[in-house]
Amino acid sequence: MNIKDLNVFITVAETKHLTNASKLLYMTPQGVSKIIKNLESECDCELFVRTGNGMELSECGKHFLEYAIKAKSEYHDMRNEILRIKQKERGVVDLLSAFGILRLVTPECIMDFRRKYPEIEFSYRECPDKQIERWFLAGEGNVAFSLAPCDEDVYEVLELESFEVKLLVNKKNPLSRKSSVTIEDLRYEPLYIESREFKIHDLIVNRCRDAGFEPKIVFETSGFSLCHKMVRENKGISVTVDFVSDDMGHDDLVLLPFSDGRYEWTICMLTRKNEVVGNGVDIFQKHVKDWMDRIREGNIKR
Repeated sequence: MNIKDLNVFITVAETKHLTNASKLLYMTPQGVSKIIKNLESECDCELFVRTGNGMELSECGKHFLEYAIKAKSEYHDMRNEILRIKQKERGVVDLLSAFGILRLVTPECIMDFRRKYPEIEFSYRECPDKQIERWFLAGEGNVAFSLAPCDEDVYEVLELESFEVKLLVNKKNPLSRKSSVTIEDLRYEPLYIESREFKIHDLIVNRCRDAGFEPKIVFETSGFSLCHKMVRENKGISVTVDFVSDDMGHDDLVLLPFSDGRYEWTICMLTRKNEVVGNGVDIFQKHVKDWMDRIREGNIKR
């Protein structure tokens, strides 16, 4: 077994369901099941009792969970200590980025950083913003791009840029004739939206619930592009931000602002409070801030 196997076990124990665990782990249920079976074979015992409602820990599983949590914690402590040592010896940037943000910051920003600072060890991973913050909270990475709101009791939060979230409709949709919309306009419309792992999902769903209705979500996805495709085919509506829609570049789509409040997609750069920021991260933060300023001033084209 390895630390990834233990993480799979812990996630199944917490969710009590293979399918729910697989969604959080970005694995197939079959893949999760195989790891659990391998662990049970290695331990020569059943770790879970399979029930009609999901997975319950067996007596052996309860004891295994205690050791798994301890091993995972000690592993992360070890990783963080090694990272601190490496940061003292040489620059290290281990970036965690929510989907969509590197499109905004631009790949050229990362390429330019690597070119200017070849001595700094650089790596990055991308996934939905909620997963990014779970990883970061657990000690993964040493700098992160995520979306507001972020817990300022836990993180040092630097807001980089904010974009208005707008409704995306096809020109054939009657809503396209409006100059602006309210959340009420979503009540009966089939909605394509990013999954529950994205904060933009919570923003729209919570606004709908505040207005007294559940949105008619027909499909959840892990990216803006599929939402644009479905709206382009006039199969429903979606929400997005200007720079993403501009990249898609379709004349048959219309972006409509909301007139009933602030709907914002705000990107933030995070470091953990009470943790020494290494020289590499400090240089990277300054590089990103300068790059974003140059974009706003028109010196760099996004």
